[in-house]
Amino acid sequence: MPECFGQSALQYLHPSISFMAYAQRLSPIVPAKNLSELLTEWKPQLQQLENQILSGVRSDIPLLTFVAEHILSSGGKRLRPALIFLSGALGSAHSEDLLVAAQVVEYLHTATLLHDDVVDQADLRRQQAAARTIWGNEASVLTGDYLLSMAFHQLTSLGDLELLKLMSDTTTRMARGELLQLTRSFNNASEQEYLEIITHKTACLFAAATRMGGVLAGLPVNQTKALYDYGMQIGLAFQIVDDVLDYSDSNQTGKPVGTDLQERKITLPLSHLLDKASPRDHQRIKQILTANTISMDDVGHVMRLMERYQSLHYALH
Repeated sequence: MPECFGQSALQYLHPSISFMAYAQRLSPIVPAKNLSELLTEWKPQLQQLENQILSGVRSDIPLLTFVAEHILSSGGKRLRPALIFLSGALGSAHSEDLLVAAQVVEYLHTATLLHDDVVDQADLRRQQAAARTIWGNEASVLTGDYLLSMAFHQLTSLGDLELLKLMSDTTTRMARGELLQLTRSFNNASEQEYLEIITHKTACLFAAATRMGGVLAGLPVNQTKALYDYGMQIGLAFQIVDDVLDYSDSNQTGKPVGTDLQERKITLPLSHLLDKASPRDHQRIKQILTANTISMDDVGHVMRLMERYQSLHYALH
């Protein structure tokens, strides 16, 4: 596990493991619970958000409505909006403002999913057909663009320059992370580079969401900065766990095992394996990564090597 974490990534995110430190820190009205129970406490707000984000994308352009509703209703956990509600409970935030902020984050996140699936040429998203496989790449990209513009349209209604700057910086960092990932290969597969990518690509949106709630709650700057830093750790842990699950459990990720390997993404487990493998094993991994296609037999071989070198255990601890 990278040194930036003091505890296992799973302690932050796995539904069966305690989330009590975060719950106790963010709100005295929320008792110490695990993640699933904690989100249940905010079920009314999350359901209201669900209704609003779906109604907000209904348009006189049927294609836009179909694509947006398809991905928005595909079963996401709404973790980022939940962080807004949790941090907003620290002060005197108006519930309507928190809902708007939650819409902003969810529209932005969904836009990146649509764009990611085009870049990755993905066929599945959350165990169902990716939008690009039904309506094509053009519709997916343009719908993602529309959701991005919707996010900033909603954001301006809050009339808060600090939040506007926060989200502008966040979208810039997310784009940087995507570009860094696109150019990464096994020749520059260091753990430091991996952490830089996921900090920009994933974690900064968790951080922004956590800070947004604090800003709307009227917290002082030192506290909203602390929330930002904490949200960043949550986001890093989330991405590491997701990358580990790609080599272990397709039921939780909604995509086939080994998808990241077949897309030649050098995530933390593979980075660790490349670093620790013997010269012979390293050469075999290199052959797999440079082949025209990566078969499921190749995926199985890499997974067995990860077990031998304890790469998944390293990533999680």
